[in-house]
Amino acid sequence: MKKEMKRVSVVVLAMFVALFISTSVIQVFQADTLAADPRNSRTLYDSYRTERGPILAGQTVIADSVATGDRYAFQRQYPEGELYSAVTGYFNPTQGSSGVERSMNDLLSGTSNLQFLDEINRIISGQPPKGAAVQVTVDPAVQKAAFDALGDLTGSVVAIEPSTGRILAMVSKPTYDPNQLAGTDSGQVIDNYNALLSAEGDPLINRTISGDLNPPGSTFKLVVATAAFESGDYAPETQLPNPASYTLPGTNTTVFNSSRGPCGGSGDTVSISDAIRYSCNIPMAELGIALGDDVIRETAERYGFNEDLSIPMSVERSVYPQVLDSPQTGLSAFGQSDVRSTPLEMAMVSAGIANDGEMMTPGLIDEVTGRNLEVLQSFEPSVMQTTSSSETADAITDAMVASVTSGAATNATIDGVSVAGKTGTAENGSGDPYTLWFTGFAPADDPQVAVAVVIEDGGGRGQDGSGNALAAPVAKQVLEAVLNG
Repeated sequence: MKKEMKRVSVVVLAMFVALFISTSVIQVFQADTLAADPRNSRTLYDSYRTERGPILAGQTVIADSVATGDRYAFQRQYPEGELYSAVTGYFNPTQGSSGVERSMNDLLSGTSNLQFLDEINRIISGQPPKGAAVQVTVDPAVQKAAFDALGDLTGSVVAIEPSTGRILAMVSKPTYDPNQLAGTDSGQVIDNYNALLSAEGDPLINRTISGDLNPPGSTFKLVVATAAFESGDYAPETQLPNPASYTLPGTNTTVFNSSRGPCGGSGDTVSISDAIRYSCNIPMAELGIALGDDVIRETAERYGFNEDLSIPMSVERSVYPQVLDSPQTGLSAFGQSDVRSTPLEMAMVSAGIANDGEMMTPGLIDEVTGRNLEVLQSFEPSVMQTTSSSETADAITDAMVASVTSGAATNATIDGVSVAGKTGTAENGSGDPYTLWFTGFAPADDPQVAVAVVIEDGGGRGQDGSGNALAAPVAKQVLEAVLNG
């Protein structure tokens, strides 16, 4: 009998230890993950009854909680509405959350492990529950400039501080008013949500970091130039063949420059620097084939392609395909084939060049403070990747400056300021409207801001629009907002 009792005791003890370990893991190590899971409706309802912490951009409150006087206790409000929707997202227990509201939910709702001691103090003192305040890196003046400059166009704008990776602006259009999704009338919220889901232009999609990604077009030539110069086999003055048309090897596909003539207008050869300056496709296609897809892919991945990224919102992967044949590699060298990119990614490319080949990790959160103003989290700049040598970055910068002063990106010119820029006009299929791009930074000799602009659906001009005509002027206004700030 004693043996049986001993065995039962051992089994019971083992079960108790297993239960203790399991609950400890859930309560201590997995608490934040479970709280952030959008399927956890209990967390959503609990946090809705909490005075959720504010989200701020500088001194501007862009999300806050107001007392409702009903069973929900608090309702979220967005004083700036559409202007910051790509940043804040929305919060509602019926439809869940998005944006910073979702990615920082544990801290905003006061359920993070970082707030454990604060929660103990709150219970002892009898204070009502309250979440932490989240300060984002967005500069209100730059955000407003980007929003106004994009106007009614479909597309997005991202601005980054090259030396730190701090995101200064994130605008996506068409946009929406998150207040429509913040009410306590669940029926009305669901109706509003469904209306936004079916609205033209998919306003709920944050085009800065997600959605149906676009080919980057000629902005990708910056990556190919980096690969060429870093290989040691090419220099800015290296000459490439300069025909008026080029048939990709083994195919009947003919590549043309936008001018339908030789790059730069004449000459049997053209330098790599001038191929960037005038944004010519044929020389870059030839260069891409000579380099090979493996070399281009490795360079693209140093810039962040094919990598998962969180800012802390999850960013959709920008893609450089894993296997390309020679014709596909030629097309990829000017941002076609199956190359796809977010605007954030192309802003990161410019920021890496601007920062002498050191690409900083992009981030949207500056600081998180508790109810007693204690700092729970703060932004610390860090190098994400070394993209190139400083000499390569300088050579590409010179070509980008030439593009703005006397090349394919002249509409980004700012009087008295040296601007580095690169346009892109990407094809999407026979007869489909082009996607229009600009990426660059300023001042070129002391970069304060890097920017990427993408305009979808040809900006309403079908295949008659260009990156210089529509995207560059938008970027110019964003650059000026930083330089005049």
